[in-house]
Amino acid sequence: MKTKNKSNFSKFMLLWTGEMLSAIGSGLTSFGLGVYVFEQTGSAASMAMVTLLAFLPTLFLNVPSGVLADRYDRRVLMMVGDGLSALGILYILLCLLHGQAALWQICLGVLISSVFSALLEPSYRATVSDLLTPEEYSKASGLVSLAGSARYLISPILAGALLAVADIKLLLAIDICTFFPTVLAAAFVRKEIAASKAMEEKAAFAESMKEGWQAVTGNRGLFILILVSSLITCLMGVFQVLAQPLILDFASSATLGIGETICACGMLVSSLYLGVRGIHSGYVKVLSLALGFAGLMMVGFGLWPNIVTVCLFGFLFFAALPFANNCLDYLARTNIDNEVQGRAWGVVGFLSQIGYVVAYACAGVAADALAAGLGLSVGRGAAIVIMIAGFLLAAAALYLYPIRSVRQLEETVWQEN
Repeated sequence: MKTKNKSNFSKFMLLWTGEMLSAIGSGLTSFGLGVYVFEQTGSAASMAMVTLLAFLPTLFLNVPSGVLADRYDRRVLMMVGDGLSALGILYILLCLLHGQAALWQICLGVLISSVFSALLEPSYRATVSDLLTPEEYSKASGLVSLAGSARYLISPILAGALLAVADIKLLLAIDICTFFPTVLAAAFVRKEIAASKAMEEKAAFAESMKEGWQAVTGNRGLFILILVSSLITCLMGVFQVLAQPLILDFASSATLGIGETICACGMLVSSLYLGVRGIHSGYVKVLSLALGFAGLMMVGFGLWPNIVTVCLFGFLFFAALPFANNCLDYLARTNIDNEVQGRAWGVVGFLSQIGYVVAYACAGVAADALAAGLGLSVGRGAAIVIMIAGFLLAAAALYLYPIRSVRQLEETVWQEN
């Protein structure tokens, strides 16, 4: 794999700041829509459907977006994706300004926003490789996790406070405003560095997609790692989609916001540690331990309808995630040539995130069905599903570590260095 000697860490930090602001805005919208839909329908399945429609375009457009990231200027694609994704949020806001927004209108707005956001992820990940040296990848991954955690750390408590004095329309308006600094940051970085051109002669689009697929599937260890990560995202997706109805079953939206923020502090602590120290060895081992620990914390999260225990186990669950994400990112990034990073990240995103689709499609329905069948509240039905997913996640972590081809991913990097 080709490496670079020159670092552009300051430019990465500028881009990272823009993405963190965008994450906070997206978190406000996600929190507000979750509370709004649950109050309107009282159904975990309805909340899950909104989440699913927000996710599907990202999944199916990941691969073609990755091809575009290798054929065109990655920073321009980031600007287009971030900027135009505001249209869907604007549509929901306009519906609310004219009265109530129906469930189908919320789904449509979220779908529109997600279609354009799909352009962002492969370009952003490939840009990290454009800007940084391999020695900085681990720290960068920790910072990226930290920016992502802002939507769980800052957004919930901010949204809960704002909803106490205003309504969801204010949250959507703030989200729309956060797109501007993100686009400006990408524009500045684009001006400062040359566009990445992976191919002098652009191959056919289908051929480019095939090359991205081969970059991932041609490495057996990497392919297995991505398939296992798909199972992992499915089980973690169950947690993400059912945590809100679980808490709203016995607490107010303000308490939900505070609780989500406390839980997300675990991600903040871990991300700060990784951003400063990073991980320098034992990536597969750390990955397995982090996933196993996260699974056990999911079990604890669903045990009692008590905000103290929910916050405790939620904090520990989120504390494990940056370690897992850091290891996954490093093992994948260091085993993919930079020339095909855009295409490869598109394929990685598609394969690893299929699990989210399964979770978003089934978790809410399963929680509602369990609640009805056992005579429980929707929140307790959600708790049972989360605990089952936690046991399965811990089992998947035990399965991952002994796989020789996965451990060889780390050994290959050390041999190259």
